[in-house]
Amino acid sequence: QVQLVESGGGLVQAGGSLRLSCAASGRTFSSAAMGWFRQAPGKEREFVAAIRWSGGSTAYADSVKGRFTISRDNAKNTVYLQMNSLKPEDTAVYYCASGLYSDSLPKSYYYWGQGTQVTVSS
Repeated sequence: QVQLVESGGGLVQAGGSLRLSCAASGRTFSSAAMGWFRQAPGKEREFVAAIRWSGGSTAYADSVKGRFTISRDNAKNTVYLQMNSLKPEDTAVYYCASGLYSDSLPKSYYYWGQGTQVTVSS
């Protein structure tokens, strides 16, 4: 089992920034990649970004490229999502997830955090 705990969500004005954190514990050696997803009310969960623990290769959704940056601290088993130039359409519950592949499919991830709310006001 891998436990994931997100933090850092909140309310921010459009154009502002937030940094989300996801702390992993448990059998973290079973995870090769971490991803961030988000889900807005009435919408399906969508991919935001992913990173591999080894090597640090990253992937981003087109909607966040150039604004969001995913990073990791292997020593702390923590993944971050730096979100800049936030827009109202970024409002959603953000989830981190752990899996074997750093791709955009939710089914590729085995463990999920409880989510943290991000609200961007216009």
